[in-house]
Formats: sequence, structure tokens, C-alpha cells
Amino acid sequence: MTDKKDINKKKSNKEKVESIKEQVEHDVIAENSNEVNSESELPNFEHSRLLPIFDIVVFPFTLTSLVLDAPEFVAAVEEAMEKDRTVCLFPAVKHDNNFKILPEAEMPEIKFTEFEKNKISKTGTLCRIVKKLRFPDDTVRVLIRGLKRIELLDINSGDNVSDVVYLQVPVEVEQENIEISALVQNILNLFQEMVAMSQSFPDELKIAILNIKEDIRLIDLIADTLNISYYERLVLLNAHDLTERLHFLTYLMNREINILRIGTDIQNKVAINLGNSQKEVFLREQMKVIRKELGEDKNPEIIAIEKRMKELDLPDNVVEVIKKELERLEVIHQAAAEYNVIYTYIDWLISVPWRNFSEDCIDIKKSKKILDSDHYDLTDIKERILEFLAVLQLKKDRKSPILCFVGPPGVGKTSLGQSIAKSMNRKFVRMSLGGIRDEAEIRGHRRTYVGALPGRIIQGLKKSGTSNPVFMLDEIDKIGTDFRGDPASALLEVLDPMQNHAFNDHYLELDYDLSNVMFIATANITDTIPGPLLDRMELIHLPGYTVQEKVNIAKKFLIPRQIKGNGLTSKQIFFPVATIKDIINLYTREAGVRKLEKTCATVCRKIARKIVEKEISADKRTVIKTNDLSEYLGPRKFFMDEAAFEPEIGAAVGMAWTSVGGVILNVEVNSTPGKGNLELTGSLGEVMKESARIAFTYVKSISPDYKINYKVFEENDFHIHVPDGATPKDGPSAGITIATALISYLTKRPVRPELSMTGEITLRGKITPVGGVKEKVIAAMSAGIKTVILPAKNEKDLQNIPDDVKDKLSFKFVATLEEALSIILLEKGKKI
Repeated sequence: MTDKKDINKKKSNKEKVESIKEQVEHDVIAENSNEVNSESELPNFEHSRLLPIFDIVVFPFTLTSLVLDAPEFVAAVEEAMEKDRTVCLFPAVKHDNNFKILPEAEMPEIKFTEFEKNKISKTGTLCRIVKKLRFPDDTVRVLIRGLKRIELLDINSGDNVSDVVYLQVPVEVEQENIEISALVQNILNLFQEMVAMSQSFPDELKIAILNIKEDIRLIDLIADTLNISYYERLVLLNAHDLTERLHFLTYLMNREINILRIGTDIQNKVAINLGNSQKEVFLREQMKVIRKELGEDKNPEIIAIEKRMKELDLPDNVVEVIKKELERLEVIHQAAAEYNVIYTYIDWLISVPWRNFSEDCIDIKKSKKILDSDHYDLTDIKERILEFLAVLQLKKDRKSPILCFVGPPGVGKTSLGQSIAKSMNRKFVRMSLGGIRDEAEIRGHRRTYVGALPGRIIQGLKKSGTSNPVFMLDEIDKIGTDFRGDPASALLEVLDPMQNHAFNDHYLELDYDLSNVMFIATANITDTIPGPLLDRMELIHLPGYTVQEKVNIAKKFLIPRQIKGNGLTSKQIFFPVATIKDIINLYTREAGVRKLEKTCATVCRKIARKIVEKEISADKRTVIKTNDLSEYLGPRKFFMDEAAFEPEIGAAVGMAWTSVGGVILNVEVNSTPGKGNLELTGSLGEVMKESARIAFTYVKSISPDYKINYKVFEENDFHIHVPDGATPKDGPSAGITIATALISYLTKRPVRPELSMTGEITLRGKITPVGGVKEKVIAAMSAGIKTVILPAKNEKDLQNIPDDVKDKLSFKFVATLEEALSIILLEKGKKI
């Protein structure tokens, strides 16, 4: 049963066609009234399904494959398959398209008409559907053959399928025309030249075109094979005049031949530059030149780099290097190894903060508050740092001297650097130099090495993101040296304010200004630091803490931090002062407080376990008593050095400085029958052995003054021993102690008890000053010493000794050994 709506639609189409036919016939008759003799010469009108197709132009006599997914196009194809299998293809363009190829005088005219908000060409192609395939995604693929050019007269839009009324474009009658023959022959010659220059034409196509005798069919088939634009194809379709079509096709073919010639020239040039062995590079070079000719986009990574460069304020010399490297990067394939090397280098150049500075915020009161909250005591050190910050505030620039904190482990050197950065509102970067043996760690590697990177100075600046961070060079006294170079020598440029404004990293190969960086070095001792490097730094000594200072640090900082860190509260655990002192004296022996904090953490962990295991109530406060330490920490690890409480002959107590603080040093003398030889034991260093020989020689020289028979030295061998033989000892400060022990042994005069001494002795008996007085005096007080003998020139060092220590000790200052012996030695048989 036929739908009434369809009947009406067909009737309307028929009437519309008849109306258009009558109008066109009337116009034709009016224009050619003298020439039309029969009805057969009138135009032949038809109507068929409309397919407005974008980006595809189908020429007569050619086969084309189409993929259709629009419902109205699929419906048009289905209707055509049920009827005469014909459809009308009219090329469509967007309204905003404005193509220009040739000057308007030379370009064939294209007529458009409106259809569904787009424009379609009034000249199209009547096509026959050769084959149709439907795919699972509801798309339809059709193979169509172009039959003839048609001209659009009217469109009747339906619900699903639009019909078009068309008129066949009259077929040009081939005549004996010299111009047309010449143009056709020229086109054939051009085609043969194109075939010779390009391998993209199939052999079957070449043979088919050369065997075609009809000029119209030949032109359309060649037009379909050319690599030309959509609009250029559209112009060829709309060129009804054969001469006009031939002229335009000649222009297009000449242009394509020129492009092929340029491509051939490019291949020849690239082949000359790169050689036959570099095939891949040759192809990439070719693609680069072609892209440049066609104006194609650049590598996305290169575009991203150029965008980052615009956002950054880079020095001119850096920009120049980056641009040069980008030019190299453009011609290298992304899979090549050199591509990654160049890209990484450019990325480093962009990532380094050349001109990015953090704003200094120097407030002396705020800085003092931060230093006091982070560190206990260290009054002199804090004053020096505040003076340094005050100078920076007055100078109004970012340049600063090189500081070096020297002191034993655990006294707060690294944390002081962090506090300085915090108080100045600068970034903090820490670089550990311990064990570094390769100079490249400082200056970087040359880019010729695989996996090359900048030195750790530049890496630290990139990490901080600013050109003026606080840069801490930790453990500068532990730098090594081997065949790979001397890192300490490389640091000479880094830490020299007169040179580091043009620091040259081997990887960057560009000068970098380090003068705005605030360098702070740390060291335990200065003996192993090379002299030139030491000369470039301003030394700030951090001495070890006294027992009382350690107690205060533990109460204010260490214990609260460990209580919180182990999940406890101050209501659950408490450390009395006596317990803290026992932990310091019996379980930790150090100048700093690092082991003290670890030991307190051990106690906190054991209490936490007891709470979890319900051995202790969580609501109960556990007081850590001194008697409980063995339960939590095991047997005591150290025994305090104790001074002699009774006078002794041939034994004296000295004082020594170690990396973990001061200690007292016992010296013993004995003799056996022999030939006057001197034996030294106790793991003594060369300097200390020399001090012993000097003391022995001086004692020999003054033996008559103390009524010592010189034959004693000829008939006996003397043995000097310093107990605790497994511990290495060195330094000249035990000279007075060794000489005192010898005189006491030879004169049989006892040494005053509860007395210790330090000082270097000369061959003339003078006592010269020594270092480490504060640590030595604190150790003597801890050992029960009451009187301390010091060189006269060390009297100035008393101002560095805490008041609570000075109140408990009596100080005697001597310039010669005779002065010291008059205080130290008792008369024979005399007791105190």
C-alpha cells in the first residue's frame, strides 16, 4: 500500500520538473528561434537523488570510493539502489571558504547555490553506484563511477532524501582546432614528464591514459590523478569550455612538475651533504626541507621550549646558545641518541635560575628570635651571625662572605645554616661533600660523556629555583683526592668572592654568577682543609657543650621532640635532671647532643612498648629514675675519668682535646737498668713523641738544679706511657705533663692531687699556649679536678669558659716549667 504522502511528493516533483522544463524550453526557443528546427534538439531534463559531498570531486569516467555515515546520504543511496542506481554528486563548501588560485581574469568561474547553510557547486557529476557495502557501525561504503557533467536547476528537499532537477552539460564537439590539439598534446607531454619524475603513478594508469583517444575523457582522467587541492578540482569540474579547462589543467600540471623538480633538488642536496650511508638522516633532512617549503608546524617539544623561553628572563648569551641548539634539534630525529643529548642540555639551560632571586627579608629582631628558638646558648655564634645579617641589610645587595662553621659533631652546625636561611627568607640547599673524590661533582661533566650532568652546585641551584639560596657545603673537611681530580681545588673558584661571579660549569659551558649565593661550609676540624681553601672562608668555631648546657638542651629541645615523635605525651613520661646527667656521663660521650637524643629516643620507645602491652597504664606518668637506666639502656658504656685523690710519684694528669670534646690524660714514667734509651707507648702520634723527647732532653739539662745524678740517665732506660693505649693521641700540649712526671719520678717528689695541666714545652723550658682550652677545662672539672695549670698566654681564653665552670676551679698561669713545678710538686713525704 502506497503512502498518500509519497504519492503527493512524487506528483509535486513531476509538476516541478515540467514547470522548469517549460521555462527553460521557452528561453532556449527565444534565444535560438532561427536555429531550432525540431523538438529533439531541446534540452533533456532529469531528476535524481542529491549527495552534497565535502572535500571530494568526482570527474566523469572515473571510479571513486565514498564512506557515508549521515542518515540522509545513506537513505539516498538505498533509494537509488532500488531504482536506477544513480545519484547526483555536487561538491559543497563552507560559507567562510574563500579560495584564490589565479587572478580573477584567468580563473574559470564557479557558480554556487545555497543548500542547508552551506554552498554547493551548480556543476556536479551524475554517478552510477557500482557496489555498496554496509558496515557494523551503520556506515555505508559505495563505489561510484562518474557518468557525465550535470548542471543543477532546482532542489526539492524531502524528509530524508533530497531530489535535484538537473540538466546535462552539453558534450563539447571535437573539431579540428589547432589550439585544442596543441594543448592536449602539451598535457600528454607534461604527464609523461611527471611519470618520469615520480614513482607514485601505477603502470596501469600510465598505459590507460596514453591509449585514450577522446580529449574530454583524457582531460578528466588526468585531472583525477593529479595531487591538487579540492578547490582546484572544483574549478576543473566547473570549466565547461574545453579550451578554458585545458589552459587551467596546463597551469596545474606545470606547477606540480616544478614541485617535483624542487623535491629532486632537495634529494640531491641532502645526498651530497650526508652521503649514502646515512639513509635515515637523509630522509629526515628531506622531510625538514619539505615541511619548511609547505609551512608545516614545528616539533611540539621545540614549540614548548620556545614558549618557556618567552616566559623567562634569560641572559642574552644564554638565549643565543639555546637558539643555536634548537636549530640543530630541528634536523635530528627524535629517536636519535643525539636528540636526547641536545634536548637535555637545552632543558638544563632553561631550568637553571639565571635571574630568579628570592626577596631577602632581613629583620634582626626576627632573626634573633628564630636563632634563640632553634638553638640553646651559642651566644657568641648568634651574635656573629646577627652582625653578619646587619651588614647585609645595610649593603642592600645579595653578596655575602663565605662562612665556615667548625666544631665537633652534633653541636648544631647544619641546623644553624637552616635557621639563617629561614631568618633571611631564602631557600636552603645542602650538599654533602663527605667522600667526594671526583672534580666533576663540583664542575660537572663534559657533554661528550654518556649521561653527563652539571655539577652539584648547579643542580642545587636548579632544585632551589633561585640564584641566591643559602647553600650549605657540609663536611668540607672530608673531601678526598684521587686520579679523577681534586674537588677541593675546584671549590677554590666557587668559594672565592672575587672569582665566583663567573663560575664555569663544564656541562653548561656558560659563566654563572654565584656571587649572590650565601655559602656556608661546615667542618669538624680544619687540619685536613687545604690552606688556600681555608683562606677563602671566615671561620666560626662552635665548641662542645658542657654537661649543664646538654641538660638544658635535652629539657627544652631533645626530650620534647622525642616524646612527640614516639607517640607519647609529657603526662606519660618524665626525665629528671639527675637522670639526664647520668645519660650524658655514663651512656654518651660526645661534644654535641646527637647521641644524647638517640639515647632519649631509646627510652621513649621502650616506655611506648610497655604502654601498648598494658604493662604501664596510659594515664600514669612514668618517671625515669637513674636506677632504671640499666633496665632501659643496659650497662653503663663509659666510666668517668677521675683525678688522683692522693699524691703520686712519677704520674701526672694532663688535658687533651678530641673531636668529641675534652678529656684528661694520665702520664706515667718508670725506668729499668739499661743504657739511657727512651721508650714511648700509648698510641702516640709523631708530634706527641717529639714533645716527649723535648721534655726528656730538658729534664736532663736541669738535672743538677734538682740534685739528680746524671749517671741515672746513662745506666737506666726510661719508659713513658699514656694509658688507654688503643686510643690514638697526638699534639704538643702534653709536654708540660710529661716533663712533670719525669721530674717527679727522678726526684721522688709526689705530684699534687686533684690537679691537671696543659701546655707545650720548649727545649729551654718555656710553656707556650695551646688550643681547646674550654673543652679541656670542662673535662677536668667533670673528672674532679680542683686546680688547673695553664700557659700564661692562655689567660685570655678564660672569657670563653662558662661562669659555672670557673666558679668550681682554681686557675694557675705559668710561663716556664720551673714556675709550674713549684706549684705542682710537693716536698718528699709531704701530704696534703
